[in-house]
Amino acid sequence: MTEVRVPTLGESVTEATVATWFKQPGDTVAVDEMLCELETDKVTVEVPSPVAGTLSDIVAQEGDTVGVDALLANVSEAGDAGPEKPTPRAKAASSADGDADAPVAAATGADNVDVMVPTLGESVTEATVSTWFKAVGDTVAQDEMLCELETDKVSVEVPSPAAGVLSEITAAEGATVDATAKLGVISASGAAAAPAADAPAAAPAATSGKDVENAPSANKLMTEKGIDPANVQGSGRDGRIMKEDVLKAALAPAATPAPASTPRAPVAADDAAREERVKMTRLRQTIAKRLKDSQNTAAMLTTYNEVDMTETMALRKQYKDEFEKKHGARLGFMSFFTKACAHALKEVPEVNAEIDGNEIIYKNYVHMGIAAGTPTGLVVPVIRDADKMSFAEIEKAIAEKGRRARDGKLSMAEMQGGTFTISNGGVYGSLMSSPILNPPQSGILGMHKIQDRAMVINGEIKIRPMMYLALSYDHRIVDGKGAVTFLVRVKEALEDPRRLLMDL
Repeated sequence: MTEVRVPTLGESVTEATVATWFKQPGDTVAVDEMLCELETDKVTVEVPSPVAGTLSDIVAQEGDTVGVDALLANVSEAGDAGPEKPTPRAKAASSADGDADAPVAAATGADNVDVMVPTLGESVTEATVSTWFKAVGDTVAQDEMLCELETDKVSVEVPSPAAGVLSEITAAEGATVDATAKLGVISASGAAAAPAADAPAAAPAATSGKDVENAPSANKLMTEKGIDPANVQGSGRDGRIMKEDVLKAALAPAATPAPASTPRAPVAADDAAREERVKMTRLRQTIAKRLKDSQNTAAMLTTYNEVDMTETMALRKQYKDEFEKKHGARLGFMSFFTKACAHALKEVPEVNAEIDGNEIIYKNYVHMGIAAGTPTGLVVPVIRDADKMSFAEIEKAIAEKGRRARDGKLSMAEMQGGTFTISNGGVYGSLMSSPILNPPQSGILGMHKIQDRAMVINGEIKIRPMMYLALSYDHRIVDGKGAVTFLVRVKEALEDPRRLLMDL
């Protein structure tokens, strides 16, 4: 028997409320399969099963308040003494054993392995099935990719847990599934399940949210504050309203009703036949929402400068071959810009800070976000403690993060915690643009195309490789003086890279 206890809830958090049990006594559970969800004043915490087996009993019921390390339930591991309560799936298998024509028999036999949704990352509760690489009846090897899931930020490939035949697909392309859903079944015997005649191809795991029970603390708070649940946007599983959703709704100013979206203008029949309507991916929807939220929240302003890249380009040209030979990484411009920004952020710390309510949080570290374009959209992997890294370490980290971004392999953790962002539109030929803040950050630097221009140097006209720089910043925390000072320090470091070595 293995005990399931309350995990560490975070600094200064000592208790939580049991919000939802996803399993009931007698249910079979896999290792790391989510058993229940706890709710604290600030976050929602999912509790996974520590072992594979059967949920024997639930000690803390939904709505109970529990402390850290409190006993929540017990799980009987496979092989424990004592009879196990048959689960609904086991009962179905027993019934199917007695009926040769039962359509679920092949999917519930002892040699079948369920394909489950893998761990999606912290706070991610659902995904969309974007592509199946295999069809029912196809032979698969262990660890061969079966399908690809898409979350708000990353794509997740699902490998086959065993060798055999894909006998059933329970979540078709386009279906929305939660973090504990079954995607399909692998039959080691090689028999494909016959689909039921009246069964749909796939049933999305997520419900509409209309019949989902809200968090107990959320219901209590809505009653106390007289808030209509219809006016609260739920952020929990299946649209479930959490306590923080109620607090956000209570603090939000009364909003004027949004005007109805303008209907699309009529399109000629011959034009309509040549159009293609494609649903936005979850990643693209999230990008759109976050960028619009950034504009609506921050007092965003952009200031510009230009930098003469002559000295940086000369230094790179002089040492790039030797650099690559020694460090095994190419010497690009991003390491120079990262170093220059980290240096400038120390002098102008408010650009590296964020606003939290009525407080400003100053970061005594630099976690540099490097915006990267991918086939599925823009992502911003984070290079942690970039201010402490060498040129070689920065170049290796950028190359590795960029490769993982293009392959859709970035984890949620790799895109969280950034304090400042650099976006290089110059690789696409952009000469000038105003980057949008990546909340909750207060600053983002936009790099652009290097272009030869005529410049007056010491009274003479000379051709120099010039680049426009753009710093977008949150004017609520960064004043114009600080923004201009930051850009000037970046410009000085790039026009004379020796300043970086001398810490000037």
